Amino acid sequence: MNVSLHTPQTRTLTVAVTGLNANDNPGPGLAVIRALRDGFGDNLRIIGLAYETLEPAVYLKEMVHKTYRIPYPTAGIEALSARIKQIQEAEQIDVLIPNFDAELYNFIKLEQDLLKQGIHTFLPSHKQLAQRDKVCLKAFGDAHQFDVPADEAIFSEAEIHDLGDRFGYPLMIKGKFYEAYTVQNLSDAHKAFHKLHAKWGLPVIVQKFIKGTEINIAALGDGKGNTLSVIPMRKLYITENGKAWAGITIENDKLLDLARNFAKATHWKGGFELEVIMDGDSFYIIEVNPRFPAWIYLTAAAGQNQPKALVELALGRAVEEFKSYQTGKMFVRYAMDNIVDVEDFQKLSAFGEL
Repeated sequence: MNVSLHTPQTRTLTVAVTGLNANDNPGPGLAVIRALRDGFGDNLRIIGLAYETLEPAVYLKEMVHKTYRIPYPTAGIEALSARIKQIQEAEQIDVLIPNFDAELYNFIKLEQDLLKQGIHTFLPSHKQLAQRDKVCLKAFGDAHQFDVPADEAIFSEAEIHDLGDRFGYPLMIKGKFYEAYTVQNLSDAHKAFHKLHAKWGLPVIVQKFIKGTEINIAALGDGKGNTLSVIPMRKLYITENGKAWAGITIENDKLLDLARNFAKATHWKGGFELEVIMDGDSFYIIEVNPRFPAWIYLTAAAGQNQPKALVELALGRAVEEFKSYQTGKMFVRYAMDNIVDVEDFQKLSAFGEL
């Protein structure tokens, strides 16, 4: 069926966003919301989609107008579809932006069903999602001339011993979806394996450690092989979990070309992040995240508002390629105590919405 596009002149734009956690390993949701508020101003209504009752952005009422709990990805497509239909009847969502790796498969599967309800998305295909998977990344790099550290997916801790001998220490031990540990010896490698196995399941990925400068690149692909925006950021402060707590936009044509070449090779549709180690003149892609990163608000601050551009693309509007951005723009993340009433927590817990 044909779906009419809502414009800011006809009514308020309603955007639903996931990834509302904001702990020491924050989700991108709150940063996406900030960028959208900068881009669309007051003519915007934000619907939060939360998996847990203590996701901090749920209680930031100046940022999120209303929040609904949705089922975990493991509940399956039918459960998610039924819940979204309930929410859509009440909210008339125009655009939905998923921000977690683990939920993307289900949302991609429901893409056409969502569109029939008037909910627009701008997501990669299942094929694109699989190409950049941690398990497939080395093979993808070899096929498209990207430098990717040697790695191997393992299903037993017994396999770590031989990989330690082959790759040398330190090693990177990575979870199937999230989290990574740099380990210095076999004992620490076993501990990391068990933590990641228990939390994310199998396989666990063992990757050769590359020493160098950590760079992250946020980009937006148009689905036709082009990038509409590329912003590289050098990490200035890194948490124990390996997450950037401070970073700065930098100028480097090779990094811009790296993101453009990735989008060209995959015809990537939507936001993505390349995690890169810069070792001299070599650029190693150590991970590709299939959605916006938690630091995505920096793109808006630097002059390329990627979340706003994604919403425009989802609605079928033309978006011109960004030509420049401000270098030397920094972000410094902070934590704060948000005081809320227990009644709000109870409402979300009991009724699934707030």
